[in-house]
Amino acid sequence: MIGRRTLIGTAAAGAGLLAAPALAQGAWPNRPVRVIVPFTPGGATDGMARVTAGKLQEKLGQPFIVENRAGANGAVGGRAVAEAAPDGYTLCFSASIQILARLVMRNPGYDPVADLAPVARVGQGPLLLVMNRARPPQTLAELLAAVRANPRDWPFAVSSLGAAGHLATIEFTRQAGVELTHVPYRGTAPALTDVVAGNVQLMFDPILATLPQVRNNNVRGLAITASRRSPAAPEIPTAEEAGMPGLDIQSWWALWGPRALPAEITARIGEVLRTGMFEADVLQRVGTLGIEPLAEIGPDFAAFIRRDFERSDQLLRIANFQPE
Repeated sequence: MIGRRTLIGTAAAGAGLLAAPALAQGAWPNRPVRVIVPFTPGGATDGMARVTAGKLQEKLGQPFIVENRAGANGAVGGRAVAEAAPDGYTLCFSASIQILARLVMRNPGYDPVADLAPVARVGQGPLLLVMNRARPPQTLAELLAAVRANPRDWPFAVSSLGAAGHLATIEFTRQAGVELTHVPYRGTAPALTDVVAGNVQLMFDPILATLPQVRNNNVRGLAITASRRSPAAPEIPTAEEAGMPGLDIQSWWALWGPRALPAEITARIGEVLRTGMFEADVLQRVGTLGIEPLAEIGPDFAAFIRRDFERSDQLLRIANFQPE
C-alpha cells in the first residue's frame, strides 16, 4: 500500500525549493495555462475539465486551455504533466482512474501518485448503468436473469481500465456470478457510441456523460450506483433497490500538477475553487446532472487519494485483475 508520506510529502518536498524561482517572474498566472485531459473529448472527464477550466479562467484572467491527449489508458497525458516544468502552466485534469495506472498497467511509464502533485478534487457523482435500447430487459432484475442465462450475449464496454465504471463492472460481474466480457476503450465517447450502436450491450459510466443519452432515448438507464436516487434522474432506481446491494461506486474528478508544483499555486487555485465550484453557473451545469461539486484542496485531497487507492486495490485483487 502507499503511505501517507508518499502521497502528501512528495509534492511538499520540492515545492519549497522551487516556489521562489517559479513565482519570481510575476504573479501566477501571467500567461495561458494548459489543462491536459488524458482522455478523448465528449466524456464526463472532459466535461468537468471544461467547467473547471472555465471557472479558473473567469476568476484568474488568463486562458485555461483544455487539451485532450488520450492514449495508454490515461498515461500519455499524465506522463506529459509529470514531465512538465513545475511552474503552474501545465496541469492535469482527470478522474479517479488517474491514480490507478500502476494497478492496471504493467508499465505506465510514470507513477501517478509519486510524480503528480494533488491540487484539488472538484466533483464526484454516481455511475449510471446503461444498456442498448434494442435489448429486451426493462429492469436490472430482468437484466440479471438474461445475463445469467446467456452471459456471452452481454459484453460490457469499459471506458478505461481502472476507471470507476470498470470497478463497477467488476462488482456487477462478481454479484451476477458469471464471466462477462469486458471491452476496453480509449474514453467514454467511443465506448458509449458502441453501446448505442449495439456493438456492446452494457456500460457503467458517470451520470454526467450517460444521462443525456438516456434522455435522448439512445440507451436505457437501469440503475444508479449510489446509496440514494439522483435528483437528476429520480425515476431510475439505485442498484441496491434493484437487487444489487453494495454496488455504491462513485467517480470523482480532480486537478493535478507536476510533482514540485509550488504550494503557492495550489493555494491560489484552491482559493478560487472554494467559491467558484459552488456558484450558480457551475451548479446549473453539473448539479442538474447529479454531480456534487467539491473543493478539496492539497493535503485533504492527498489523504482522500490514499483511501480511494486502497479501496480500488482491494476490489481489483478480489477480481484477480492482472495489469495489461
